[in-house]
Amino acid sequence: MLVIDASIALAWCFKDEATPATDALVRRVHREGATVPAHWLLEVTNALLMAERRGRIPYADVTLHLRTIEALGIRVDADTQGHAVRDALDLARREQLTLYDAAYLELAIRLNASLASLDRDLRRAARTMGVVVVP
Repeated sequence: MLVIDASIALAWCFKDEATPATDALVRRVHREGATVPAHWLLEVTNALLMAERRGRIPYADVTLHLRTIEALGIRVDADTQGHAVRDALDLARREQLTLYDAAYLELAIRLNASLASLDRDLRRAARTMGVVVVP
């Protein structure tokens, strides 16, 4: 089982952020699926919108990337909100993470899943908590 954060999805959208490891992850997600907390799509969409506003990508690419991501069939965790108030908040405080990043970690812990992230602080916290981190 795999939990992916927004940094992974965004690496799929921007050629200058893609690596062989992130390319392998998109293939893995296509084959095996992945799970994300409820805020994930908002976070990804906002980052694409900000890239559009800064002139990094055109309007049409935002729509294309969102359709491509949607086609992967990534499962959204229905229990994120209930756990965010308790467990993710505790993790955020203990590990010095944003609540958004702590929600990814909480989900990975709860599902006994690996966590795919490019975020240094989230990767560190996940390892501290015994979560397998990829790539």
